[in-house]
Amino acid sequence: MIAPLRLSQLTRVRAWMVAHKRERPLEYHSWDAVMTLWVMGATGWLPAVVLGDAWWGVPLCLLGFWMPTHYARWRARAHAAGRLRCDWLTVLTSATVRR
Repeated sequence: MIAPLRLSQLTRVRAWMVAHKRERPLEYHSWDAVMTLWVMGATGWLPAVVLGDAWWGVPLCLLGFWMPTHYARWRARAHAAGRLRCDWLTVLTSATVRR
């Protein structure tokens, strides 16, 4: 089970995606879409709360904010079942952390 992703893990996955963009363009673009939803969720909750008529947007922002974690879990399950090959999952568990 993958724990909620940290910013360092998101950075490592992004670096892996950029390095392998030519070999796996679909994975690169799907991760880009996931990260776009993450940014929209992280920045959109405040206007949704402040604007009185936009409370319906708060659950969408939460879903967007948690999208990278859900996406990684879904891909890990598909990889374990042999339906998809996800080489980038290894960077989520790598022990090299820069400080």
